[in-house]
Amino acid sequence: MRSDLPPLLEFLDGTYVETAGDWERRRSEIRRLICQYFIGNFPDVIPAIIGTRTLEEISKTDGSVRRRIQLVFNTPNQVSMDMWVWIPFGHSPAPILLIQPRDYQIPWAEAALSRGYLVCLYPGVDSHHQEADYPRYESVWNDFRAEYPDVNWTEISTKAWLASRSLDYLLEPQYGYNVMSEQIGIIGFSRYGKQSMVAAAFDDRITAVIARSPGSPASCPYRFTARDTFAETPEDFPGEWFLPSLRSYTGREHQLPIDSHGWYALIAPRLCLIHTAHNDGCEPTFAVEKGYLEGKKVYRFLGYPQNLYLSYRSGGHTPITEEHVAENMDWFDLVFDRLDSKQPAFCEKLIHDFNWREWKSQLSDQDLQVPNGNPLERILWSLGQKPKEIRSNNMASSFLNLAESELMTHDRWHVENTTRLPVHFGCNVRGNLYYNPNSEGSVPVIIWLHPFSYHSGYNEGYGVQGTTVYYRIAQQGCVVLAFDQLGFGLRLLEGSEFYNAYPKWSKLGRMICDVQYAVDFLIDGTGCSKGKMPKINTNHIYLLGYSLGGMVGLYAAALDDRISGVASFCGFTPLRTDTDVKPTGGIRRIWEHHALQPLLGIFHEDQEKIPYDFGDILSLISPRPCLIASPEHDQEADFDDIINCVESIRREWVESPEFLTHLTPNDVNRFQADQHEMFLDWINKVVKKV
Repeated sequence: MRSDLPPLLEFLDGTYVETAGDWERRRSEIRRLICQYFIGNFPDVIPAIIGTRTLEEISKTDGSVRRRIQLVFNTPNQVSMDMWVWIPFGHSPAPILLIQPRDYQIPWAEAALSRGYLVCLYPGVDSHHQEADYPRYESVWNDFRAEYPDVNWTEISTKAWLASRSLDYLLEPQYGYNVMSEQIGIIGFSRYGKQSMVAAAFDDRITAVIARSPGSPASCPYRFTARDTFAETPEDFPGEWFLPSLRSYTGREHQLPIDSHGWYALIAPRLCLIHTAHNDGCEPTFAVEKGYLEGKKVYRFLGYPQNLYLSYRSGGHTPITEEHVAENMDWFDLVFDRLDSKQPAFCEKLIHDFNWREWKSQLSDQDLQVPNGNPLERILWSLGQKPKEIRSNNMASSFLNLAESELMTHDRWHVENTTRLPVHFGCNVRGNLYYNPNSEGSVPVIIWLHPFSYHSGYNEGYGVQGTTVYYRIAQQGCVVLAFDQLGFGLRLLEGSEFYNAYPKWSKLGRMICDVQYAVDFLIDGTGCSKGKMPKINTNHIYLLGYSLGGMVGLYAAALDDRISGVASFCGFTPLRTDTDVKPTGGIRRIWEHHALQPLLGIFHEDQEKIPYDFGDILSLISPRPCLIASPEHDQEADFDDIINCVESIRREWVESPEFLTHLTPNDVNRFQADQHEMFLDWINKVVKKV
């Protein structure tokens, strides 16, 4: 089990790839694993084309010709499929672009044709979609699967295989297409981006692929789109996209011997562009970059690091704009060395690129010196030096606007007897209050602190059961304050630039500071709201955090006595025992991978010298109400270490033992309806007792 991705340049037995021959064997191993765990196997024999027929031909005013072709294959029942071939005007050899004719992808086809590409629209439409102009394009894959009853391939892999069968036809000289066989591209968006990557991975004739927001398991490895990212887990793919057995890895993604970065290994060294968005609901940027960087190692080993690209765009998953279409086609023109390309050379710019050694070089010996004081002083030291002034990020609006809320789907899971009120507080922190307008009197306030959901911030995405936590709690009568933490959601880029502005502070320190600003707002009114505030009971302000938010909540409660209590779900594992060899990956994920608390990096491989631990943090919270929820099968934590930690400080609540609650369900790391109810049950009891 590994916390990080299985290295592409390392065999399952732990030996390293050192030669070209080693790589071919490792590539075969990756191919076998991808088939075994993700997409099933392909037929051993490729059926020959035994018949073709032109069903329709349309001549356009621009001189192009569009043909609907039927191909018949040498299978037991001579199964057939239709495809459209759009032929550009002129007789010059044309590059080929393969595409699945979903309505929002047709602009790519039109743009390619206008640029002189031969376009093939093959029957790769998803079974959940239907296109009136392309009948049975979503279902013909079942005909082929029926021809091979002993093959366990899936919908995605079958349709990728049909793209290759289209190429068999287009590249056969007897059919007379004047094409450039060394310039064959494929493009797809979302589920079609996944399919395009699969097609390129298993057909070396495809020389370039663009996958726009392909999500998981494609550009996003499952290890980094688990439930604690509010992204797509193995449980979430619909229908028969992948093997049903893959769903069993939800919550234990780290046990997969290969992840979706394996597509890069099979595509390399051919050209590949991942085109994703900052706030793409299907693609956490952190996951995208982790997969990309591991894939880049293969490209570098093969001598073609420039052939793997990652390109960000602003906004979300949709729409595909005219500008995006032009950019994508410019990229094909660029890599195919077409003279009319206007696309400049791509420059790699990563969001989560943190160089710890470079950061450390900016600090003095005094900055790195641990104070000799009490645990509180040592905790404050570990968070870095808060600056006297926090710079403004020049927000155009002091409140979240409608477009931003639509992008982040703040209202997608709205339920009755709830309303949303935009608020603004602290140093340009924008968020929302959720409450039940029918509540009488002043009510408790819950500050919701989200997990590692880089793409969506506080909003829940995949895995929602009924409604989100903030709507569910609001419906039950509490006010909920929700906002994106530094480096997440609409504040994503603010996080990437943080250490340039504040090298001596920490992201975790800023997150805690924002919680304190939130408390200021709730108690003193230091901030503003876009409407009348609901009545709140300032003696009942609680924190609720999950994963990252659970950790932030514990620190914030420890450092601010105004906070009445805290509930932390999957929020921590003890620091001193969290070593590199554990499945968690150790504290490196805190000081380097997520760059939350860089000062902890000076204790790497010397963790027993960390000057405090979570026992000290919990002690500072006592005797206030504290709920710790630690599922037995949390891949981000050591269950036994947490048990020992909590039990060791239980004496701190000796005067009010009922205020320390430790739940240890036989479950994985998740925060869904069951966990929401755990919190509601706890908060209702706590409010009555306090």
